[in-house]
Amino acid sequence: MALIKQIPLQFEFRADQSFDDYFPGSNLEIVTYLQKSISHHAQEQIYIWGESGLGKSHLLQACCHQAQSLGLSSFYFALSSSELPDASILNGLDEFDVVCFDNIDQIVGHEDWELAFFNFYNKQRDQGHTLILSANSPPNDIAVKLPDLKTRLNWGLTLKIQSLSDEDKVTALIFKANQMGFEITPKAVRFLLTHNNRDLSSLWALLTKLDHASLAAKRKLTIPFLKQILLEESSEK
Repeated sequence: MALIKQIPLQFEFRADQSFDDYFPGSNLEIVTYLQKSISHHAQEQIYIWGESGLGKSHLLQACCHQAQSLGLSSFYFALSSSELPDASILNGLDEFDVVCFDNIDQIVGHEDWELAFFNFYNKQRDQGHTLILSANSPPNDIAVKLPDLKTRLNWGLTLKIQSLSDEDKVTALIFKANQMGFEITPKAVRFLLTHNNRDLSSLWALLTKLDHASLAAKRKLTIPFLKQILLEESSEK
């Protein structure tokens, strides 16, 4: 498709970020709604917000995966204020059935982006296509300077991702480890939660290190072995 070739940069889906790879915890209703929205090709905007590390990016990627599996065109892009691309990237995106922009709050203060995104939004809506946005705060708290864009961000459905309880984190880490192909016991996970940074981004990164360490040493993730890994990691900092 010629249009896709005109769109550069990180147009790349992560294979491990489908709905099947996401642990919902208390967010099952949100996951179910997103799945139905994509399956029914809902003509709407969905705005997802919540603190970092709860899987907003994963859910947006999952929406694109599902869209593609249904033969729909989809586009995902993670915005960053430090590497914000030219706003011309929005040209033609209204033709896609599903468009997902991660970290939409990163365009705040960039007048070219705010105006271009406002125009894109109107075209996307006129086409009857689905737009899914994510941010760390609700749309009312995003300090965009263009009043009409502020209004647009508040249209559609706003969904808040809920934090996981400690028991949910235990289940989530076991689930994620199984998805990665190794086992970890509830006792071992509770040890990690007690002796490590408890935010999910750190815990996901730690799982990857544990997997590599377990394979390299050909050892199971026992408490003594976990202590050794954490001690070595601490000494390297």
